[in-house]
Amino acid sequence: PIPNPQSPIPNNFFICVKIIIIKIINNFTKIILKKNMSKKETKYKILILGDSKVGKSCFLTRYADKTYQEDYLSTIGMDYKIKNYELENGAIIKLYIWDTAGQDRFRSITSNYYKGADGIILIYDITKQETFNNVRNWITSIKEEAPAKVVLILVGNKVDDEKNRAVPQSEGEKIADEYNLPFLECSAKSDINVTETFDVLIKKIVEINPKNKQGQKLQQNRIVFGEKKKFC
Repeated sequence: PIPNPQSPIPNNFFICVKIIIIKIINNFTKIILKKNMSKKETKYKILILGDSKVGKSCFLTRYADKTYQEDYLSTIGMDYKIKNYELENGAIIKLYIWDTAGQDRFRSITSNYYKGADGIILIYDITKQETFNNVRNWITSIKEEAPAKVVLILVGNKVDDEKNRAVPQSEGEKIADEYNLPFLECSAKSDINVTETFDVLIKKIVEINPKNKQGQKLQQNRIVFGEKKKFC
């Protein structure tokens, strides 16, 4: 018999259409999830240490925000910023960068944040000899409190103020050689070697502690530095 066009569509037809739609949505969702998983972010914790007023906060804001504030107040306790570090191949590192207080009364707070640190930037002020003299004390504290595989880099800040230099570059190189540390002289104010400091640090971190496949890819996609690198 010829079907009547006025007859109602059977319920099982709608059920079949609904099932097909659900399958399409599920497959699409799986594709999206798979794509997002392939771009899973790698997280690393970085500490910036050093005496008070060596320029730690300015160093952090210069790198994370591309800004510089001359009259930055001393950090009370801890502060941090999050910075994405993306490569051309799509691998992403999410950096949690902690700015720590340099005052003695906050040392106990700072030591609590050593746990889980992947990298440490130890900064002294090239115009203040005392901040350089305390580098050994900081390194001792790091050895006692930080994870065994933490990557440490030594930085002499404020090279923009060369006329008031109190610590020769050779002295920074000497102590870096003694502890087998990468060493750079930088300026947060003039944006000299700030980004390069993080490039060196991250390269070393990934070599020592690749947390996932994204981390392993970094070794092939970032600028290759030697075991030790010094910058003027």
